[in-house]
Order: sequence, then C-alpha cells, then structure tokens
Amino acid sequence: MGSAERLRPLLLAVFLLGLHHSSGFWILNVVFPPNAKLKQAPSNSTPPLLIGKSIIDKPTLVHWLCYKKTEHWFTLWLDLNMFMPIGVDCWIDNVRLTYNRTNRQSSNSPGVQVRVPGFGQTYSIEFLDPNKLAGYFYTMVQHLVNMGYTRNETVRGAPYDWRLAPNENDDYFKKLQDLVEEMYDDYQQPVYLLGHSMGCHYILYFLNHRPQAWKEKYIKGFISLGAPWGGAVKPLRVLASGENDGIPLISNIKIREEQRMSTTNPWMLPSDKVWPKDHVFISTPTFNYTNQDFQRLFRDISYEDGWYMWEDTKNLTSDLIPPGVEVWCMYGVGLPTPITYIYDENFPNKDPVDFVYADGDDTVDSFSMSLCKRWIGQQEKTVHVTEFRGLPHLDIVFHEKVLNVVQNILEGNLDTPVEVDV
Repeated sequence: MGSAERLRPLLLAVFLLGLHHSSGFWILNVVFPPNAKLKQAPSNSTPPLLIGKSIIDKPTLVHWLCYKKTEHWFTLWLDLNMFMPIGVDCWIDNVRLTYNRTNRQSSNSPGVQVRVPGFGQTYSIEFLDPNKLAGYFYTMVQHLVNMGYTRNETVRGAPYDWRLAPNENDDYFKKLQDLVEEMYDDYQQPVYLLGHSMGCHYILYFLNHRPQAWKEKYIKGFISLGAPWGGAVKPLRVLASGENDGIPLISNIKIREEQRMSTTNPWMLPSDKVWPKDHVFISTPTFNYTNQDFQRLFRDISYEDGWYMWEDTKNLTSDLIPPGVEVWCMYGVGLPTPITYIYDENFPNKDPVDFVYADGDDTVDSFSMSLCKRWIGQQEKTVHVTEFRGLPHLDIVFHEKVLNVVQNILEGNLDTPVEVDV
C-alpha cells in the first residue's frame, strides 16, 4: 500500500498560548511565513485532518474616532488597525469580555457581537488577517497539501474563541465532535487531532469528556505541539505588567487592558498541582509570589476578577487525565525561558528588571511541556515524546523537521525520534 493510501484524516484544532495577547514572532516568521517544500505529487486518497468576526452597535465609545455601529461583520482578530495608537483603544473595547462574578460567566462588550469564521476550513488558521500578512498554519497546511491532503476536505481547521476557557465554550465542543464524525463518515477512517500550545489543553479537555468507545472509533491519535501541560509562567507577567512582545506603538500597560479581559490567561497559570509550592514566580521588594499566593497577587495588581477566573478554570485540565488515544507529544528545548520575573518598587506598572531562566522553548519551560511523559504507563495507548533542541515555541508549527515528523506519523510511520537537533 502506498504512503498516500495510508494517510489518515487530520483535524487541526489549533489554539495558541501567547498569540492572542500579541507575539513578536509575527515580525519575521509570521509576516514572512516559510514556504513548504513539495515532497510528492498530490493525491486525493489521503484521510482527513482537522486543524472572529464582529458586528457592533455600541451604547458608548472610548474615543470619538471609534466606530459606534457597523452594518456588516468585520475582522476583529487579527485587526492590523490595533497597531495604531488610537486603533488599539477601539480594538480593546471591541474585543474585551465582561466578567460577572455572580454567575461566573463572561459576555461580549455591550453592543458587540462576535462570531468565529471558517469553522471546518483552513483559511482562518493559515493566516490570521484577511490580507494574509500574519501567517500561522499556512506552511503546515501547504506541506500537507503537498503530501496529498486537500484543504477543507481531508485537512480541516477548528478555530475557536480564544478569549474563552473550555467551561464557557460548550457549543464549540459539540461542533468539534460533529466535525470529527463527519470526517470519519466521509473517509471511513479515524481522525488525527493536532493542536498547538494552549490548543492542546482544549483537545485534552475534549477527549477527557468523550467516552472511550467513541475515541476508539473516531480518533486515530493526538499530535501535540509545544503544549504547556503544567501551565506557563509567561501569563503571570502578561497579567501583572503586560507584554507587547516587541510590537511597536503599543505599550505593555496598554495591551495589559486586553490581556486581563479573557479567561484563558488565568486558566494557563502554572498549575499548583505540579509546580513546587515554594517556587517563586514573581519577586518584588515587598513580597515573593508562589502558586500559593495567587489570590494575594490578583489583589495586589488590582485584578481581582482574575482570581475568580482562575478558580473557575484551574481544574479543567490540571489533573492531566490521560487522553485515552495514541499521543505524539513534541516540544522545543534548549532555550533560556523565564520561570521567575523580578520587579522593582514600580511593580506592577513597569516591566520586570530581571529574570530567572530555566530550560524551555523561550516561552514555555521544558518541565511543563514534558509532563505528557506521565501518561506513559497510565493508558494503554502509546505515548511518543520528541524534543526538538533549539526550537522556539512558535517555530514548531512551521519548522521543516517538525513537518517531516508529522508527515511520517500521518503516513503510518508511528515511531518518532526521541530528540532532534534543529
């Protein structure tokens, strides 16, 4: 049987830690995404793979130059106007969520409706903006097409509202299950799920809430790229003092307004179930904050809603219940990655003045990403782990060596290397 005949459907359920609160990788690799190399002639015998717009009628405006009402849906993320000094104020007011402590639910900004375009298609994950300037999964999707996959048929995307943690996204998981079953029915083969960063937690949550019999029938395997299984330290800086990741014209404090308005940033904080209780994540002249001090931290940075959001979400995936399917867990190592932020007396309204580093992929530390190894022996299905030495967090979605490993998996060569130098 030829390799193309062995390929199985792939669903790209992609969610990115950090990208929704701005990431400097756009500056080079995203604005100029690498081209995929043609490996073989396309074929239609491949099995499937599964990878916000808004309209407004607002009662008030944060600036007179902002739109008060629109007749048509327009792009909210990624809106390149956000990089302009006034544009960022309009964008923050449109994209923000309002959190209700009483019912523990989030809602859109008053007068704003938001929808996620392109579910089941790949265009909204290949590029993040309609002008195709900010690339994301384009290189991977094109590589798959070169293998013989077909966009929107055997490789499909499952974008979601990144502002919401899984506990507020029930409709998404129903659509995701329907899409998996549709792909299975169309191609009579189980489907691979592939996620990046926070998206891997979304997939884990999805799989943990499906019966084993359903997974045995519909899911061939789960490919995770750069997953922060134990949470990530970076969101602590994001929530405390903001992080613009090098994007010009936007201050860290200004972008912090948006970064505090989603429930996913508190969800991704370092898990108190796996990190040492005495590890200091934020050090200031007056207090050292561990994962036992999150309530005080949120109070000290004047963001008490964050405490309630964390309480709502901290147990969604922190137990790391095995997914019950074959897993390929891949991540970068060998790069200095902050695990402690040191501030001076200007905390939290100025940037850190120093850092403590550990091994990682420059965004997530290797301790957190390697926690998938715990599943070895905890489930019957095999768990494969591959570490890419020298590979940054965001490059993992388009680096040629990663794409080649993914290709081998999809072609039925299920054994993967333990370590790869990039």
